[in-house]
Amino acid sequence: MTASTLPLNCPPLEQAVVHFIQELKYEHLDAPALAGVNRLMRDQLALQIGISQMPWSKQVLDYTLAQQRPGTSRVSASNHAMSAADAAFVNASYGHGFEYDDAHGPSYSHPGSCVIPAALAIGEELGSSLEDIITAMVAGYEVYTRIGLLASPDLLQRGYHPHCTLSNFGAAAVAAKLRGFDAETTLHALAISLSHVSGTTEFTSTGGSVKRVHAGIGTRNGMTAADIAKAGITGPRAFLSGNKGFFKTLLQRSAGDGAEDRFALNRRFEVSTVWLKAYCACYCTHAYIDALRPYAERREDIEEVHLKITPHFNVVVGTANANAYEPKNIEHVQFSLPIQAAFTLLGMGNGYLIHRDYLAGNIDMAPVIATARSIRISEEPLLEKQYPGKFVADVTVKFKDGGSEHVFVEDPIGTDRNPMPEHEQDAKFMELTVDVLGRAGAEKLLAQLRTLDPRATAADITALCTPAA
Repeated sequence: MTASTLPLNCPPLEQAVVHFIQELKYEHLDAPALAGVNRLMRDQLALQIGISQMPWSKQVLDYTLAQQRPGTSRVSASNHAMSAADAAFVNASYGHGFEYDDAHGPSYSHPGSCVIPAALAIGEELGSSLEDIITAMVAGYEVYTRIGLLASPDLLQRGYHPHCTLSNFGAAAVAAKLRGFDAETTLHALAISLSHVSGTTEFTSTGGSVKRVHAGIGTRNGMTAADIAKAGITGPRAFLSGNKGFFKTLLQRSAGDGAEDRFALNRRFEVSTVWLKAYCACYCTHAYIDALRPYAERREDIEEVHLKITPHFNVVVGTANANAYEPKNIEHVQFSLPIQAAFTLLGMGNGYLIHRDYLAGNIDMAPVIATARSIRISEEPLLEKQYPGKFVADVTVKFKDGGSEHVFVEDPIGTDRNPMPEHEQDAKFMELTVDVLGRAGAEKLLAQLRTLDPRATAADITALCTPAA
């Protein structure tokens, strides 16, 4: 590390973040990291294509087309091209738009729908190779998730939406890396991102499709922060660790002693632990769905189901939600543990199709709500202490004959310790893409993504994300 690569006069944590972005090279990415990139890219691009058909996705596109800036970056599932920031805004909103995108469990966040849209949009504008795009994407993923790890679980428990806050930093890191910023400009890009950080989870209680746009908001703002820094505007040098920086302001605490060690280049890459969603709902519900699936055939014998839940999960999908037992909209449904549990027990499934059918008004919710009322939820703080960063489920099923069974799930399907099988990821990919691209187009894109030749370009990928003429 030379003096020219380091920002001057900033605290150790900020310096470590900038050093990580500056020094990361494609050669540093080991096999698990590259495998994580591959799985993440396949999942995220399929989501951008499929979720582009949702009503709020069409509204996002209409809004952006009305005020877009010209450019060469493509919007998925369309023939539109626009500025990198505008294209990333739309694609990120698509990717996070139906509770089906990747998760980074320990930080309770969804980095894929930030860093992939940002990296591909900027890379297409610059004509970058996939080698450079992947390196920048990983830089953004790691900055996003490693800050998120330092902020977890407080960020979520205080009511913030981690993805909406962290994506600002992730997108700024992607832009700084791809655009070749020096250390000083990189510092300011990240620091200016702090001024954009916001977004709460109130949508889980009183709804609002703005949640579908949180990824787009944070991603575009992070990219804009990088552009502002390039123009010469500066930000606070202690944007993370200062007395009025990210941690003290949002979380009322410091990042912790030795926080800068989190950004060492020799640590395991967080991207190697990518979680993919098997169910089209908040990940906080997934372990409970896994636990209850075997009981669908015995539903008539069940008197009550008791679900123990961590306090921060309860904020997101439990009794802290005003409409947990009687949902009024799709946001309530996807963030309701009782409703997701009822879907499972009734054998209706928890995937893309059931939620799409609900949105279309094709689901009779009366039996679902009746079943949900037999599901009792209680907070159990000990789960949080014993399984930090885990999405566990503690379930007791009581039967009408007086018997009961207890089930505990520590690693739901799709996590790094219980990964989604390849054939199931392929099925999810095709479910999301065939209606838009046609089967031949979907298969061609999937084949290209499996290879991810580092010599290819962003345009080689994005061109395959649009319907054939």
